[in-house]
Amino acid sequence: MKEDISVLIALQKLDTELSGFDRKIEEKKQELTEREQAIADKEALAGQCREKAAELEQSRRDIKAGSEDAAERIKDRQSKMMQVQTSREHQALLKEIEEAKKTIKDSEEQQLQVMEQVEAEEAKAKELENLCTGEKKLLAEETGKVEKAIEKLNGRRLSVQDKRDKLAKKVSSSWVKRYDKLLKKRDGLAVVRVIDAVCQGCFMTIPPQKYNDICLGEQIFTCPTCQRTLYYLPQEEEADA
Repeated sequence: MKEDISVLIALQKLDTELSGFDRKIEEKKQELTEREQAIADKEALAGQCREKAAELEQSRRDIKAGSEDAAERIKDRQSKMMQVQTSREHQALLKEIEEAKKTIKDSEEQQLQVMEQVEAEEAKAKELENLCTGEKKLLAEETGKVEKAIEKLNGRRLSVQDKRDKLAKKVSSSWVKRYDKLLKKRDGLAVVRVIDAVCQGCFMTIPPQKYNDICLGEQIFTCPTCQRTLYYLPQEEEADA
């Protein structure tokens, strides 16, 4: 029975190590994913800037078209002034001409403002696109490094997994099944130490008699609260571990 608990303790250490490999691999993949997303966000923003610039450019064309229409009205009204018979008609034409001139002046100012906005949006888009180009190059380099790092981690993981598989054969299948079930249910922690009658998995107190039995190490005991397998390690053994 002491041998069984020793094997379970060793299994837990190996599984914790395996979990560490998985976590490191996932962290490295996540770093790349986050950088890819950051680039995608910048590209999307650059696209929005381009779209806004295009909309502003269309607005500028519309304003210019209105100015050209006003210029045509001026020519038309000036031509009609040669044909009018009354002062009232003459004044009405003059008023239309002045309004058209004001429209042309206002449109020139509006076009200038819109052009500045177009240039600002295009400059922003260009800056973002340049950033994306640089970041993509760096990401490609980093991806290569991460792939090599993950390959090494997977190599080490396979070695540990092999040890784990061989070790699992040294304990009864019923305990291995129970252990594996607990490992999944208790977030990768199925075997824990008990210190001063406290389970180090759920940190609940173990009844005195059960704690004494656990300290003897002659049987396998579980925590009455979290059902994890418990073991006792004397202080001198902890120092040697």
